[in-house]
Amino acid sequence: MATIKDVAARAGVALGTASRVLSGSSQTSVDSRSRVLAAASELNYIANGPARSLRRARTDVLGLLVSDIRNPFFSELAHAAEQEAGRLGYTMLLANANEDQSKVDEYLRILASQRIDGLLLSPQGGLSSQLAAICATGLPLVLMNRTVHGLDAPMVGTDNAGGVTAVLEWLHSRGHHDVAFVAGPSTISTGAERLAAYRAGREAHGISTDEALIDTGDFLPGGAAKAMHRILDRGVHPTAVFGANGPTTMGAVRALREHLGPGWSEQISVVSFDDLDWFEFASPPISAVRNDAAAIGRLGVVSLVNLIEGRDAESQRVQTTFIDRSELFA
Repeated sequence: MATIKDVAARAGVALGTASRVLSGSSQTSVDSRSRVLAAASELNYIANGPARSLRRARTDVLGLLVSDIRNPFFSELAHAAEQEAGRLGYTMLLANANEDQSKVDEYLRILASQRIDGLLLSPQGGLSSQLAAICATGLPLVLMNRTVHGLDAPMVGTDNAGGVTAVLEWLHSRGHHDVAFVAGPSTISTGAERLAAYRAGREAHGISTDEALIDTGDFLPGGAAKAMHRILDRGVHPTAVFGANGPTTMGAVRALREHLGPGWSEQISVVSFDDLDWFEFASPPISAVRNDAAAIGRLGVVSLVNLIEGRDAESQRVQTTFIDRSELFA
């Protein structure tokens, strides 16, 4: 296993500089930080490797790495997880990846160095070398709402297929045929699963199969707005727009207003996978799939504690609820 001396040599920095970077200190230059983190990733270095520190003593500390704390789904999940951890006698360390794979790997190294007893992870994409290295140590791991291809770990998350089916039924009941779908990244399991469920069920619900009505964002408002603009620039005329998560729906609404002007809502209905607080107060209100993020957070902690204490933990899908607001202003 690589040592901190190996990392310092690979990065071409002093041992003390490498130590400060890998311990999370901000007292280093941007260049040094970049070089050390790159070297650590190349060498699959884990500070104070959990395999070595483990298991001298339990720390009663859990790590939680979420995809984007600005997304209300993950903030609610994190709050519930922290509360459940406290109830079970654990302290929670929280990190935010900001939907950035490099941040995921950086925080995986930092969390591993803190001798946590287990990790709750909402992954960004595939099985990176850093994630593989942590898994190889045997650190208990539970995935939160997203899966990783090739990684055998329990996952607690949303029933994506059930949520998409509820939206398709709503679209059908409202007589929509030409529906624009703003998807999430296919590299993230929730994005891939929701798009697959939409494609698989749209024809049976009377929804157009024209691929010009589909585009992919990044699960953030900015990328979603660009995807919505691309759809409209193709000359299609959707009567409804389906956003693949809450921030995606926000971006789609922004693009509709920019592209079509203030009267856009008289022409197009909007529905979302994820329910944000302001959807109820939009004009007209936005119908949405509501995820039980709090339940996912609590169940994830329980599963992780089970693994830590030598019990089994199974993957779980938490049922969604569809909130139909279409009649509020009818």
